[in-house]
Amino acid sequence: MYVVKSPLADADLKTVSEALQGALVDLVDLSLVAKQIHWNVVGPRFRSIHLQLDEVVASARTHSDTVAERASALGVPPDGRAATVSSGSGIGTTPAGWIKDGDAVGAMVDALGAVITRMRKRVEATGTPDPVSQDIFIGITADLEKHHWMFQAENA
Repeated sequence: MYVVKSPLADADLKTVSEALQGALVDLVDLSLVAKQIHWNVVGPRFRSIHLQLDEVVASARTHSDTVAERASALGVPPDGRAATVSSGSGIGTTPAGWIKDGDAVGAMVDALGAVITRMRKRVEATGTPDPVSQDIFIGITADLEKHHWMFQAENA
């Protein structure tokens, strides 16, 4: 059932909808990973990392909403359910329990790196079929790369 009809051709819509859904899953998981680490980080750099993690959470949540609304605008129902996120995310497993500040930073560098790698593939995949979605992915990637840089600098 189509509630909203996309202006994109069916083949283009398939490519773009897969990119949008994948991005949504990665961004929802990124917000969860960052919040999990936020609650459990310990060590001398606790406060600065704790606050920095909240910035990632806010960015990921904002971007996930943008991506989901873009999918909806194209007639594709976004799926951010826990099972969908769990089975489709490109982020590795987050450590359970307390996590030392240096390890927390390393986990975030890895998580952000995984999402950025997949996001750059989405930038490439959507360039021809939907430059509007591509533009969204470019902006998200730039923001995530900024966070990635800042976390890398924490452990330099």
